[in-house]
Amino acid sequence: MYTLNKIKLFSFLLVFISVSSVLAQSNNKFKVVLDAGHGGKDLGANYYGFLEKNIALAVVLKVGKQLEKHSDIQVIYTRKTDVFVELIERARIANRANANMFLSIHCNAAPKGQAYGTETFVMGLTKNASNLEVAKKENAVITLESDYKMKYEGYDPKSPESVIGITLLQEEYLDQSITIATKIQNEYTNKLERKNRGVKQGPFLVLNQTAMPSVLTELGFLSYKPEGAYLNSEKGQDELAKGIADAILSYKKEYYGSTLQVIEEKPEKTSAEIPDVPETPSPKVESKVVENKYQEVKGVVFKVQISASGTKLELLPKNFKGLNSISMIAENSLYKYYYGESSNYDTAKQNLAEAKSKGYDSAFIVAFKNGKKISIQEALKL
Repeated sequence: MYTLNKIKLFSFLLVFISVSSVLAQSNNKFKVVLDAGHGGKDLGANYYGFLEKNIALAVVLKVGKQLEKHSDIQVIYTRKTDVFVELIERARIANRANANMFLSIHCNAAPKGQAYGTETFVMGLTKNASNLEVAKKENAVITLESDYKMKYEGYDPKSPESVIGITLLQEEYLDQSITIATKIQNEYTNKLERKNRGVKQGPFLVLNQTAMPSVLTELGFLSYKPEGAYLNSEKGQDELAKGIADAILSYKKEYYGSTLQVIEEKPEKTSAEIPDVPETPSPKVESKVVENKYQEVKGVVFKVQISASGTKLELLPKNFKGLNSISMIAENSLYKYYYGESSNYDTAKQNLAEAKSKGYDSAFIVAFKNGKKISIQEALKL
């Protein structure tokens, strides 16, 4: 028989577990790691008195300020002051935080001083000489580290292609990384009317070490004086930061659901004007319990994307950790693999849970209408 003290202890434990569970759920946030390139003894590009390390930091802090207005977003900085941070430590900060995405912000430069425009990189193979040159420049910071030959064993600073031996660490997140990079470039191009040099791949050490969707953006060329002056100005930094923040919010909304609450400093359009749509389950953020059940959505098919790769695989269970009902879509140079297919969103969530239980931690739900990908929010409105 239970004694009175045991009953009291048991009741206390139940209350403690319940409260802990609520607190744990309340701490679920979309985690963004913002990395200001260079810093401290590493100046980065330096033209006409425009210092890359200062501009990158200023923009990062402004992006962070925009994102921190949203109560369900947590911003982690690799640096908030003018300090030197090793490349490998920047990635470790992101990995320790179990972040949902990593963004490294830089400024470009070219010897002749005539190149200008924005470009955003994801990790990957490339034979393009200009892409390799950008990677070589950004990776060269490791030579300022005392024991870089041990930390980056096998990497040759003069040959950025030597990173490729461990490129597969980022391949799992390539599709999402490209989505983020594209959204950033669209903001630069469509809203700010900056020259679009495109989304590209390159062997960047800082991207290669992260275990989440990761991109590196070049805000423009400091070596082109008119663009350098823009990047060095308060106006330019504000505009670029707003564009980057909007791109991140767009990505979050598409893959993880709408922002719950916006903390406004002055009257602006708030998330209260955005339809309240339950969050799509994510690799890093536990979803809240949804009370209402979804019915079938006519004309819409929900699938679970489990991976995206440059390798074409036979659609056999042995190649996908025992999962059946695998489909594949070839898009550009990527093969995207999906598990399950249903017009019911709840069934899709069950499929997502099963995919994660098999080890596909970065899996997410994708909606298709008439064979064309649409956002989860758009699908649920139907």
